[in-house]
Amino acid sequence: MRSKSRAPVGKSVHNTEKEFGGTLGAVCIAVFLPSTVLFLICVSRSPDAALLRWPPPWPSLDQLWDPLAPLLLLSWIALHAFLYLLPFGKVSEGIVLRDGTRLKYPINGFRSLCVSGALLVLLVLLGAPLGLLFKLMLPLATCAIGVSFVLSVCLYVRSFWAPPHALASGGNTGSPVYDLFIGRELNPRIAHFDLKYFCELRPGLIGWVVINFGMLMREVELRGSASLAMVLVNSFQLLYVADALWNEEAVLTTMDIVRDGFGFMLVFGDLTWVPFTYGLQAAFLVEHPQALSPLGVAAIVTLNGIGYYIFRKSNSQKNQFRRNPTHPSVARLETIATATGKRLLVSGWWGLVRHPNYLGDLLMALAWSLPCGEKASSHTCTFTFDAGFPSDWTAADVAAASPFAIDLTIHVALLVQLNRFNGYLLAQEESCFFFNFCFSKSIHIPRT
Repeated sequence: MRSKSRAPVGKSVHNTEKEFGGTLGAVCIAVFLPSTVLFLICVSRSPDAALLRWPPPWPSLDQLWDPLAPLLLLSWIALHAFLYLLPFGKVSEGIVLRDGTRLKYPINGFRSLCVSGALLVLLVLLGAPLGLLFKLMLPLATCAIGVSFVLSVCLYVRSFWAPPHALASGGNTGSPVYDLFIGRELNPRIAHFDLKYFCELRPGLIGWVVINFGMLMREVELRGSASLAMVLVNSFQLLYVADALWNEEAVLTTMDIVRDGFGFMLVFGDLTWVPFTYGLQAAFLVEHPQALSPLGVAAIVTLNGIGYYIFRKSNSQKNQFRRNPTHPSVARLETIATATGKRLLVSGWWGLVRHPNYLGDLLMALAWSLPCGEKASSHTCTFTFDAGFPSDWTAADVAAASPFAIDLTIHVALLVQLNRFNGYLLAQEESCFFFNFCFSKSIHIPRT
């Protein structure tokens, strides 16, 4: 009788190119980033919110654990796995894979956000102490870190039963530690349940909104009402998350889905980094309430609006071009050929600045941090970001905005820039190197 067990079939030619400093870099990042999450949470709620205070405000062991935390976290993930599987919303196809097939994805993330919002309203009406999320933030982050490590190991082990064409080229180097970090399998699935796609926009991104709302409710418990600064932060970030889920189909053409394997880097980013660092502004405001002038509010709202407009318009243009280059809205845009056979937009939004979508991201990130205080605050310390940010931010601004800005500028922008540069510089004679990051007009140096 023939055995039904499957032998590992993931053997293939190893890719020797490594990012993030190779195996040593992967180890350092896997240690440094979880520590950074816990450190930033502690900084955001410390009396002076100073990043450079010594000794640093490191949490004690009893602050890192609460038996309620794993129950809440696993129940939250299970809820969204259930909502993911519900047969509502359309089903969309991803890009063509190496074997010529297309995977199908349910487009129902926005409905999951609405269901989550309805559940929050119900809990408020029932008198549930949602402000408890402020106290549980460290234990929840600790549990999320643990889940990230466990899931990453499971994904790495199961990748050896995946066919060679299902492996991510960047995560198949033969180094166990590095491949576990980057992700060996491109689209790991359990039946039709896509693990990477699920984690990309569901439990972490919507969890970010829920944690923010918990911070707002904690402020209501402490002061009787939510401050305008807290309302702005919650509103801005809810808009960002709602936009991502409303345009969920666009994620199918992003680097995370198309190129990167699903390993610790993405698992940790989706389940831990996003929900517990992108909303540090709200956590900061619980302990450090801020008063905003009408003029200041108007300026912050305008800045966020400009950033959102640039972000949405440029991303929509890029996604339309990737899905259908012959669409009337993008058919007349100028492009250059690449060494891989693809084409790069060099006009429209993408001819004005090199990364217009990241410019919009960074403007919004700045608007999210401004409600956290003025430079005249007694908590002032100096930091310089190589992305156009001022060097005299308060600790509140830095603690609130730096995780978002650093993650965006280093992990995304530089990686995309490097990948594109390697391919496009060889594409044709007039290819050029762009010196700018996102704020200034591209400087073209023709090859002569």
